[in-house]
Amino acid sequence: MKNLPKPAYFTGFPALKVLILITGIALAACTWYVFANWLRDDGDITWFTPNANCNLHTSTCSAILGDKGRLTLTVDADGRIDALDILPLDVEVEGLNPSHVTVDFIGRDMDMGLHRFALTATAPGHFHGQGQVGICTQDVMPWRARVILETPEGKLGSWFDFDVIRS
Repeated sequence: MKNLPKPAYFTGFPALKVLILITGIALAACTWYVFANWLRDDGDITWFTPNANCNLHTSTCSAILGDKGRLTLTVDADGRIDALDILPLDVEVEGLNPSHVTVDFIGRDMDMGLHRFALTATAPGHFHGQGQVGICTQDVMPWRARVILETPEGKLGSWFDFDVIRS
């Protein structure tokens, strides 16, 4: 009976394991990107431009929804919207009867993930809830609040831009 040599195990740089790890990270990133964009799908929303001179830090902002009505967003921020603060959100809708209202906070210049907050109807045409702006990675982070109404006529929405200063 012939003695077979013992197998030699490579103990150097584990290139295959590193490549598997990099591939796994790349697949996770691609999956996250696809999932985030699928959740944020806004292709079926009719967008209406907001009224000028809006400052969500200190006042309400509104938009005329064509001949359908009007929406108003109020963020109770005590003078300044800060990252990670819980923000009371109020949306008032005139001329429409939406079944569902959401507010999304999205980064204008940078993908900051999905920050979507569903509001609860408190009275006809009045919706209330809470939201939160994510952590800022820049000294001044530009954000957009998107208000989306689900109505019998379809999804309608508007947006309001604001900046958050990192504290």
